[in-house]
Amino acid sequence: MKDPSVRRSLTLFRAFLREQTDPERCYTLLARDSADQLERYAPLSGSVVVDVGGGSGHFTQEFRRRGAHAYLFEPDRRELRARGGPQEGAVLADGYLLPLADGAADVCFSSNVLEHVADPRTFLSELVRVTRPGGLIYVSYTNWLSPWGGHETAPWHYLGARRARERYRRRTGRPAKHTLGENLFAIHIGPVLRHVRGRQDVTVVAARSRYWPFLASAVTRIPGLREIATWNLLLILRRCS
Repeated sequence: MKDPSVRRSLTLFRAFLREQTDPERCYTLLARDSADQLERYAPLSGSVVVDVGGGSGHFTQEFRRRGAHAYLFEPDRRELRARGGPQEGAVLADGYLLPLADGAADVCFSSNVLEHVADPRTFLSELVRVTRPGGLIYVSYTNWLSPWGGHETAPWHYLGARRARERYRRRTGRPAKHTLGENLFAIHIGPVLRHVRGRQDVTVVAARSRYWPFLASAVTRIPGLREIATWNLLLILRRCS
């Protein structure tokens, strides 16, 4: 996969800075970018795409715009109704146990969900299960030691999660949305890469920084540095026969 442009990275970064005040623009841009990434490996038109943990449906909407048969599976009712109501074809479901037959999807998609699950290996296994042999699994997540690892409390999470939450409350007057060990977990790059490379049911097509405009694959190969510099790991996996 050819490294994207600096312009693309800057556009996404500016959108992220306004995510709290303009989430519609932020997630619409991210959905378009994610669909572009997927289409480097497989056509979306006519494909069955399962969007796991897709929130209010920006990604599902973009996949459908490109001709995919896309379905949203989201465990949080509030997220499903964040844009006024659940989309057609949306299902309230837990990513650990999707109400789908084995091999039902051509593409299984999960954006920025893995850091929010307590058992990432079981979650990944479920994504693989519902993907047909030869199909793709797209997984991206923000690792804990990334500058964004603490989400809204970043980068103060480097000084400790509790201290970062207390600082956020003092500064904003409200509690942080995420609590380490409850709905945010300290997931890292190295253990996840070792796990997916050791699996017998998938091959790793790509492992790269999702947003870097250059050396996006190289940075994930350097132990230690990758835990900070990757920012957000993108995995493209292919289900084995």
